Amino acid sequence: MSLWLVILLAGLLTFGTRLSFILLLDRLKIPAWFRRGLRFVPVAVLSAIILPELASRNTVLDLSLRNPQLYAGALAVLVAWRTRNVLLTIVIGMAALLIFQAVLGMV
Repeated sequence: MSLWLVILLAGLLTFGTRLSFILLLDRLKIPAWFRRGLRFVPVAVLSAIILPELASRNTVLDLSLRNPQLYAGALAVLVAWRTRNVLLTIVIGMAALLIFQAVLGMV
């Protein structure tokens, strides 16, 4: 099977999966408790992606006070909570990471 055929099939499968949710959600009656639970999915997914990166350096768990990622992450969480602005959160978080790395002398 050629590479282009695999890419095309993967794209169609992804598109079909996403389209099925769009088309079926109008027809299905989803219980209220399930809808309430779905609100927590983005937070859970982002936490699972971001927290391991903040708490580790060079693939080793580092919860020490010399970990600049923890400081930058805490500041980014504070900015996100107060402003609800994604772009500002990213810019301030990245700038803080660079500053904390320079101050703590770690890259």
